[in-house]
Amino acid sequence: MPRYGFLSTHPPTRCGLATFNAALAAHLTGGGEPGGVVRVTDGTDDQGATPTGVVHTWSARTPGGWREAAAALNTYDIAVVQHEYGIYPGVDGRDLLPLLRRLDVPSIVVLHTVLRQPTPRQRSLLEQIVAEAAAVVTMTDTARDRLLVGYAVDPTRVTVIPHGTADPVGGSGPRRTRPHLLTWGLLGPGKGIEWSLRALARLQDLEPTPTFTVAGRTHPKVIEQQGERYRAGLHQLGAQLGVAHTVDYQAVYHDSATLGALIRSADVVLLPYDSREQVTSGVLVEAVAAGIPVVATPFPHAVELLTGGPGLVVPYADPTALATAVRRILTESGLAARLAGRRRPVAAELRWPAVAARYAALADRLTATGPPVVSGVSA
Repeated sequence: MPRYGFLSTHPPTRCGLATFNAALAAHLTGGGEPGGVVRVTDGTDDQGATPTGVVHTWSARTPGGWREAAAALNTYDIAVVQHEYGIYPGVDGRDLLPLLRRLDVPSIVVLHTVLRQPTPRQRSLLEQIVAEAAAVVTMTDTARDRLLVGYAVDPTRVTVIPHGTADPVGGSGPRRTRPHLLTWGLLGPGKGIEWSLRALARLQDLEPTPTFTVAGRTHPKVIEQQGERYRAGLHQLGAQLGVAHTVDYQAVYHDSATLGALIRSADVVLLPYDSREQVTSGVLVEAVAAGIPVVATPFPHAVELLTGGPGLVVPYADPTALATAVRRILTESGLAARLAGRRRPVAAELRWPAVAARYAALADRLTATGPPVVSGVSA
């Protein structure tokens, strides 16, 4: 079995990339195969004990830190690298490129974002990253197609493996007497919470009226740039709309058991994101796997996963359409059950053991043969 080295943000850092990497690492090394994490940080949370499984910390405050990070990864058989603009040091995270060039072992680079309209520098950087990687993983067909059409890359290096999700843990929590709408994740502009509030105001004629939970802290980068201005604006908007008393803001980072119980208590998950770029959403995957009907705007991952499946897609910035979709799920006989039923074939392939098995097969192929994999072949 190959020995895995992972490069990414990692807990205790709280972000989607860190959560993803921790889950993938746990499932790839959980059977006893050795592995280690090279943890990327912004330099503000490097104090304290080294987290379990972390063999090296690459701080953005360390000039040329990519050299030591590459040396740590070279002690393994294969490097699994999470890529997102802004995670690595340098403009657009460009310090990742010399690290990849310094690796003596094959690398799998997981692309969490593929921009439709990148800057020339972002396009060039990603093209070079793909050229250096032994294999590149996108988590949706949309992201793969966008990469092949918009960038000069070798399609034989690209394969699709979906975003993983865990089996729900924890109890179901207390039974609610009112319909429960939910969204969760790090909070900031672009999440579309304001559209959910405006939709909620249009559902006040329902009996009983729905409640809405917004779970998650404000994104650290948002706090750094503007403090809690966005969250305060949501509170003000809710008051103006007359729905503040029905909204529960849980500004915490829930553990898996608490979050699992919260998800299972929901009747509808709302994801009215403003982004036209989002090709991967961990929140969407978790909601679908849990069998909760989703109402989302047509960001790429939602279109791919929900069209004809376990949810409804509504136009951007349209609270009336959002409210209409929620009303249908809450009042139309059998609709919620039909949407939940459509998720079963999708959910099985999204579970982490199945997803990790595909990464393991890809890693086995690379360490055995060296050449890039054939595009479109499931790993």
